[in-house]
Amino acid sequence: MKKVLIGLSLLSMVLGFTAFECASAELTGAKLYLQQKQYAKAKETLLKEVEKNPKSDEGWFLLGGVYSEEGNVTEMLKAFDKSLAISKKFELQIIDYKKYTWQTSFNKGVGFFNNAVKTGKPDSMKIFFAKAIEQFNNSIACEPDSSIGYENVAASYLNMGETDASVPVLEKLTSMGKPAFAFSRLGQIYLLKGSNLMDSYSTSKNAADSVKAFEWYGKAVSVLEKGREKFPTDADILLQLGNAYYISDKLDVAMESFKTLSEKTPTNSEIKYAYGVVLLKSKKYEEATKVLGEVVKMDPNNLDANYNLAATYISWGNDLREVALKKEDNDKSYLEKFRESIPYLQKYLEIKPAEGRVWTSLAQVYANLGMKKEAEEAYKKAEQYK
Repeated sequence: MKKVLIGLSLLSMVLGFTAFECASAELTGAKLYLQQKQYAKAKETLLKEVEKNPKSDEGWFLLGGVYSEEGNVTEMLKAFDKSLAISKKFELQIIDYKKYTWQTSFNKGVGFFNNAVKTGKPDSMKIFFAKAIEQFNNSIACEPDSSIGYENVAASYLNMGETDASVPVLEKLTSMGKPAFAFSRLGQIYLLKGSNLMDSYSTSKNAADSVKAFEWYGKAVSVLEKGREKFPTDADILLQLGNAYYISDKLDVAMESFKTLSEKTPTNSEIKYAYGVVLLKSKKYEEATKVLGEVVKMDPNNLDANYNLAATYISWGNDLREVALKKEDNDKSYLEKFRESIPYLQKYLEIKPAEGRVWTSLAQVYANLGMKKEAEEAYKKAEQYK
């Protein structure tokens, strides 16, 4: 419907100027070709018009319309810009063209994106995503202040596995202040880049790798803190920020931040979970068991909460045992901590039984408690799902 309205507007304009103005032979001929929908001939004639008369605002405007019909958005916008630089006579029609082109390009992009998601062939998927990106970029060219085109370009790159290509697009989105996923995903990518450099440093011992890694960690903290300011309850941003603080040795900051957020939003299980994980990593075991225990009560089937609650009890038990050994103390109270982890590991495996690492954790707990038969069975399961 939009296209029909624009076509009628253009035809009315052509007839109007033909009747009341003395147009050049090229303009007159181009308008006739446009009425007949002979766009190739119209384009050829209009190119002659603007070459002969570079100040032809109407010539550039009509040429832009032809480029729109061809789907050549780049040249369309160039032609429209030249028309507007000469005069504002066709500004309203140009705005309509841009809106129409934005809509059609975006819809084509969505179609290609959906085809990419549906196909089971990796090569076809990449082709569809590439076409989607091309169309979304056309929509961006028409509406550069709208974030939705950038969002879909970023999503396309990420689905293709082109992480580096997604970075400048995500950075553009964060500079625009939306959406939330741009902050969390960009922060995650920065953290990954830092972690890769730290892996290199562990083998190369090249100090430059370590320095660069912490630069990436700093960038992650910065973008995630900005994201938290705009989206204070977004779970993904908060979790990534917790990771960033932890990796950057800023656990005290993380604890204070998540404690405040948890108190402000006591029913938000994602924030409470993030707080519990930071407490665990800070070895605040008693507080961690309370907070993660609350998450499990809110959602008994939360796999991550169950696993990390078990991990808290196991870590707590290990630390108590180390203290007892150093003191040459026969205190076995640490065994109770191991025992308290069992229900949460079992709950995890009840929901997701084919998880080898969890079976290994359970086997180790049984072994520490002297439960030989149960430990052997758990180890067999761990090997089965290795």
